[in-house]
Amino acid sequence: MFYRLAASKALTTRKQGNETMSTGSEQQRSARYREVRDQIRDSDLLLFRRHGLVAMAGRGKHGHAAMAAWWGDDLFLLETRALVGSRAVTCSSQVKRYSGHIDVFQVNPGNRWPEYDRAGAVRFMRRLAGREYGYVALLAATLLHLPVPRILARATTDDTSVATRPPFCSDACAIAYRIGGGVDAVPYLADRLTEPADLARSALFRYVFTLVS
Repeated sequence: MFYRLAASKALTTRKQGNETMSTGSEQQRSARYREVRDQIRDSDLLLFRRHGLVAMAGRGKHGHAAMAAWWGDDLFLLETRALVGSRAVTCSSQVKRYSGHIDVFQVNPGNRWPEYDRAGAVRFMRRLAGREYGYVALLAATLLHLPVPRILARATTDDTSVATRPPFCSDACAIAYRIGGGVDAVPYLADRLTEPADLARSALFRYVFTLVS
């Protein structure tokens, strides 16, 4: 309810491009960043709707995943991105660059998982900063979409250990939510095979609004 009230006050309706419109199974609700930034909480999920290898070969429209984190009065995104690796970057800079393409998902809506640890998830994700991007891990996950590997290989659900190789974006988020936050966002799929679209469909998250500058 807290999120819905905040979103309803900040949603802007425009005749072209930013009006409320259907985006598949959900309604896209555009909200100006400066009006809703205070409603984004630590460890909320941010999914980028943009073209890319993950989006093209994946199971949905999202091609990148990141986590929200507050440092004082500044809102950051914790992410693992190709070419730059794991890092922290201001949310405002990314909204300016990808206006209308960042979907905000509330984590643990209705406190369904009382044991969920927001601070723990953020702490785990933050400690990934400085690591290289997981190109090998991404390639392994992407290959499972090809016809022959998809038939011969079976998606693993093994999360008993964290892979030693660097993670890619949604892989890193999945690990942080499971180990740092204490809740497995996609319990029937290994972290290293988790794509942004898998996180979007997870019961651990609920779409709130899409950020525009």
